[in-house]
Amino acid sequence: MKKLPRDFYTRSTLEVAKDLLGKILVHETPEGITKGKIVEVEAYCGVGDKGAHAYGGLRTDRTEIMFGPGGFSYVYLIYGMHSCMNIVTEKKEVPECVFLRALEPVEGIELMEKRRKTDKLKNLCNGPGKLCQAMGIDRSCYGLDLLGDQLYVEYPEKGRETGSEQEEEPFEIVASKRINIDYAEEAKDFLWRFSIKGNPFVSAKV
Repeated sequence: MKKLPRDFYTRSTLEVAKDLLGKILVHETPEGITKGKIVEVEAYCGVGDKGAHAYGGLRTDRTEIMFGPGGFSYVYLIYGMHSCMNIVTEKKEVPECVFLRALEPVEGIELMEKRRKTDKLKNLCNGPGKLCQAMGIDRSCYGLDLLGDQLYVEYPEKGRETGSEQEEEPFEIVASKRINIDYAEEAKDFLWRFSIKGNPFVSAKV
């Protein structure tokens, strides 16, 4: 399948967030390959976004990857135990990213079930920590180039190429408030969470 190119990621974060919906996240590991369709994301727009890790230009060892070009993975821990994956967007020195909230399992489902210790399909990837556990994504994936051969995003198999573009099955995008950022003052009300309308694998109902 065709991987997303660098210039897909080095655009406006809000555009990238919406365009990632329907694409396929792939992780190749010694255990096997897992794939999931991206069905829910949140955009974090850096310096001026009070919900973002890089708000105010904060530059730390953790956020450093976001100051590079788009198309790299930004993985961090929450509560000291759950990995969360972001996709770096925009050009160098613009520290923005898209947070992956939910996937629809596509391939390697038995491996996902083993990692998650459940056979409930809807519960495998319907949350940021869950999807990372199911996909085998952890802090060792921090900074991986998504144009590489280990962790990447590809166009869906049902998409068909028309010249240089891909056509996908149509769906409606729902915009809503981001989750669990009540500390972010006015930014908590930004409609920067995007999901595929009606998809049963999203993390929380709108």
